[in-house]
Amino acid sequence: MSRKAVVLLSGGLDSTTVLAMARARGFSPVCLAVAYGQRHAVELERARKVAQAMGAPLRLVHMDLRAVGGSALTADIEVPKDRPAEEMAHGIPVTYVPARNTLLLALALGLAEVEGATDIFIGVNAVDYSGYPDCRPEFIHEFERLANLATRAGVEGQHFTVHAPLSGLTKADIIREGVRLGVDYSLTLSCYDPDPQGRACGRCDSCQLRRKGFTEAGVPDPTVYVEGAP
Repeated sequence: MSRKAVVLLSGGLDSTTVLAMARARGFSPVCLAVAYGQRHAVELERARKVAQAMGAPLRLVHMDLRAVGGSALTADIEVPKDRPAEEMAHGIPVTYVPARNTLLLALALGLAEVEGATDIFIGVNAVDYSGYPDCRPEFIHEFERLANLATRAGVEGQHFTVHAPLSGLTKADIIREGVRLGVDYSLTLSCYDPDPQGRACGRCDSCQLRRKGFTEAGVPDPTVYVEGAP
């Protein structure tokens, strides 16, 4: 009998690959998507389509991080465009959402307790990413420690494991693994500033990293971009 696992699913390339990896490892995934007031809320519809395509139930939770702000994804701050790779490799960009992954993992932990699952999957990556501090392996390790301290299940002897299977992989590595597992990347959206039709801008950090990944993986990029995108 397969074990339940909670998979954080944004509808992006990374979390979709992680969902496929969890299934390939024999888990029965319950997906969790979070509407947190993000500028690119169209990603939630992509999450629904991905979960449906992979035959996994999806739970949607609403919270409003616009009340906190401080990010180009949750406040009236311009999303950086056309940044060179050298610039993306240094510093923490304004698209960082304060405490987002801490909150998402906390919600996933709560759902895991309710579902009787002790495994949580998250698609953070510490190689081809935008420098977010809550994507690092150190953060995942410490959250796992917290999960086993702060829950009834943990206190009663169950052990939670937070899986971050993309950590250490390049975007090209991730795409190759997803293709091997049969992921349909045309369903996914990675853009931080898509148009109302859900077309990617092609210029934000996330679009650039995604496109670079497909090129290096030797896989055709199925992304639909706005007209005039580079």
